[in-house]
Amino acid sequence: MIKSVFQSKNGEKIMKKKAIVAILGFALISGALADSANISTINSNLSQVLPDFSGIYDSVGKSVVNITVSKLVAEQFPNVGGTGDPLFDYFFKRMVPPNQQRKFKQQRALGSGFIISSDGYILTNAHVVKDADTVNVKLNDKREFKAKVVGFDTATDVALLKIAALNLPSVKIGNPNNMKPGNWVVAIGSPFGLENTITQGTISAMSRNLPDDAYIPFIQTDAPINPGNSGGPLLNLKGEVIGINSQIYSQSGGYMGIAFAIPIDYAITVSNQLKATGKVTRGKLGIAVQPLTDDLAKSFGLPNGKGALVNTVEPNSPAAKAGVQVGDIILKVNGQEVTDSIMLPRIVGQLGPDKKVILTMWHNGKLTSLTAVTIAMDNAIAQNDKQDNRNGQEIEIPKLGLTVQELSNLVLLPREFSFGLVIQNVKVEVQMLGVMQDDLIVGIGSHNITSLKDFNNIIAKYPVGSRVPLKLIRGNNRQYMTLFIPLIVVK
Repeated sequence: MIKSVFQSKNGEKIMKKKAIVAILGFALISGALADSANISTINSNLSQVLPDFSGIYDSVGKSVVNITVSKLVAEQFPNVGGTGDPLFDYFFKRMVPPNQQRKFKQQRALGSGFIISSDGYILTNAHVVKDADTVNVKLNDKREFKAKVVGFDTATDVALLKIAALNLPSVKIGNPNNMKPGNWVVAIGSPFGLENTITQGTISAMSRNLPDDAYIPFIQTDAPINPGNSGGPLLNLKGEVIGINSQIYSQSGGYMGIAFAIPIDYAITVSNQLKATGKVTRGKLGIAVQPLTDDLAKSFGLPNGKGALVNTVEPNSPAAKAGVQVGDIILKVNGQEVTDSIMLPRIVGQLGPDKKVILTMWHNGKLTSLTAVTIAMDNAIAQNDKQDNRNGQEIEIPKLGLTVQELSNLVLLPREFSFGLVIQNVKVEVQMLGVMQDDLIVGIGSHNITSLKDFNNIIAKYPVGSRVPLKLIRGNNRQYMTLFIPLIVVK
């Protein structure tokens, strides 16, 4: 009986345990099913948010080409001198046979490109094909062609190729001006020779200015770009080309998250000229400009630093004939606002020669419009050089913290400068503002100084605490620097 009761109670316990396990199992299964449903929902939502790039690859990938270039380069002899030991150098120099013929070898490089017309015209980078002896193009369908370099433009890094083929799949051209930071983009190319590789990312910034690239407002992207991608297309989600992948920022030679593309509208303008004439001709006004800081703007009577400050006007140039003067601030070109100095050469360069240009400027303290006609950039404008002739004693200008010396007949300067002051000594406080020894002071604001008396008379008009825009020449560069009066009480 006891045993029987014990067995009965034990059976109840077992049943209870089984029931608990069953309930837990059901809960786990239900939870798993719920999680699966949630994951499915999340994936469904993500698929609606994240784009599918496969369609772009299928439609555009067949228009992207692989480019192989080769050129003959001379092998370098080993350096047999310069060890610092004349006897050691002499011994090894004697080991090189006299009149030894130099050996040459084929150097190969890879790049990408894309077909812009069905009759075989291809866009790529100038640096991919420059100096190449042969250029070979491999299509997506594995056909290979020897390409003719129609022309290239190093200033924009754009090259136009032509292959003897018809009925080729070509890309669609988009409008980069419709893009903005955060938009999805796709790159297709041949990184490290891996043909038709697709990568994706977003636009990081628009209109990036890079050193030595005055004519291109680059598109910055984080789409992975590596060696071999050069010349390939950057695409929007419609599969339209908005740029040519051109440069990467890298300390290792590989992708580091920052890449730059040439806007396609600039590239097409260049390619049209290359197709028509084999070269690119840009417009020129005959001026040089510098950035306009807020301090400089205020010293000229403007509220902010928007615009391009003219620091050079070439004699007999279109700008000089129109009445543009050093110290003028260009605010608009043909109605287009010039927000910074780098924009001006881009706008004028794209116009080409023999084009009328209406300049809206801050001229002699008021808003003015002048009209000029551009010339071709390669047209040289003659300038007469003058000889260096320093004279007079060193003169201290305590109000500015400078010591200067008169200089007449300035060397290697445009005709408009007949007098200047060479800075001999600079107080530390002035050096911190950028003024340096041997800088030449040739003007204040838009006024060219004609004598020391003229200089002192103008400086006297600036009250304490005001900004003085000094027109300086440093080497071959002309620029404005802003000084404050007084900077320091000079003992």
